[in-house]
Amino acid sequence: MEFVILAVVIALVAVGVISGLVVGGRRKKQLPPPEAPTTTPTITAPPAEPRVGEEAETPRDEQRRAIEEVGLPTAEEAVETPAAIEDPVVAEPPVREVEIPAPTAGRLVRLRARLARSQNSLGKGLLTLLSRDNLDEETWEEIEDTLLTADVGVTPTQELVERLRERVRVLGTRTPDELRTLLREELLTLVGTDSDRSLKTEGGLETPGVVMVVGVNGTGKTTTTGKLARVLVADGRSVVLGAADTFRAAAADQLQTWGERVGARTVRGPEGGDPASIAYDAVKEGIAEGADVVLIDTAGRLHTKTGLMDELGKVKRVVEKHGPLDEVLLVLDATTGQNGLIQARVFAEVVDITGIVLTKLDGTAKGGIVIAVQRELGVPVKLVGLGEGPDDLAPFEPEAFVDALIGDPV
Repeated sequence: MEFVILAVVIALVAVGVISGLVVGGRRKKQLPPPEAPTTTPTITAPPAEPRVGEEAETPRDEQRRAIEEVGLPTAEEAVETPAAIEDPVVAEPPVREVEIPAPTAGRLVRLRARLARSQNSLGKGLLTLLSRDNLDEETWEEIEDTLLTADVGVTPTQELVERLRERVRVLGTRTPDELRTLLREELLTLVGTDSDRSLKTEGGLETPGVVMVVGVNGTGKTTTTGKLARVLVADGRSVVLGAADTFRAAAADQLQTWGERVGARTVRGPEGGDPASIAYDAVKEGIAEGADVVLIDTAGRLHTKTGLMDELGKVKRVVEKHGPLDEVLLVLDATTGQNGLIQARVFAEVVDITGIVLTKLDGTAKGGIVIAVQRELGVPVKLVGLGEGPDDLAPFEPEAFVDALIGDPV
């Protein structure tokens, strides 16, 4: 029994010794020592946000600053009133300065001189022929050709030549002054000095004067309407413009620009809109504003006479719902000659023309168109345009026109 107990104790002691050896062996096992650093450690900045496409770029190291190195605004600078920066999107457009047109009387003197420089080749040619010692048939034929070339027209030319032949025969001897006086009298007879050439723009007690401007596109119709507004403003009248030429894209813009220059408002509508409706609104606005005159620019298409007649007739009827139409002015290009007469006939059939405006009368020797168109329509030339300037439109004066044609006496 004792032997068994002794064997158990020896076994427990042996187990304890073996366990101690294992634990001790584990404790003696060490990890290899860390290697010593060879350089100073660096701090790498965080990468920038990645970019794509054309914005992609090669990463680069950037110098970083401590917060102490960053400059901050002073207290005084921080409380200063911030400067206002104008936003170009919401900025108000510049206000156009209103012009003061030249007085009518002043421009007549200047335009008379310009007309004399450009037109007197007709008069000088006639005076040269009439001064010949022997006025034979060949000379009279040359006089006829000179008048026809100047667009005087066949019938007026024949009448003028017959009267000149008779008066020269009776006169006998002919001095230059006598010939000039003779020619001036006969030309004045053809042009006419007894016609009423004033513009009817008075209107009624509660309605403005209404003027409708007609003519073929390209004759300067819209420009003439704008220049006429300047003439009226120069005479102290207030004006409203009606842009009833809705078939030409730039017509309304062009007319509005003319109006803004003299402070006249323009009534317009959508491109391709109803011209009669715009004309009606223009007169309505003129009444509401108490304007003196309403100028209505109409379309100038001549594709079909029927369409033109319907359109202008409708404009006329609609305008007359407010009151009578005071003037219908036909704008003609003086350089078109006989083609201008054809246009005049068509418009005269469509609407009752009360006056003629001749444009581009400068730089041409064809001043005889004044005589021809008056004879054709039986209505007077009331205004003439003698240049491209804004104030180169003036009332027509027969005496000044004829004096310019024949030139000053030498």
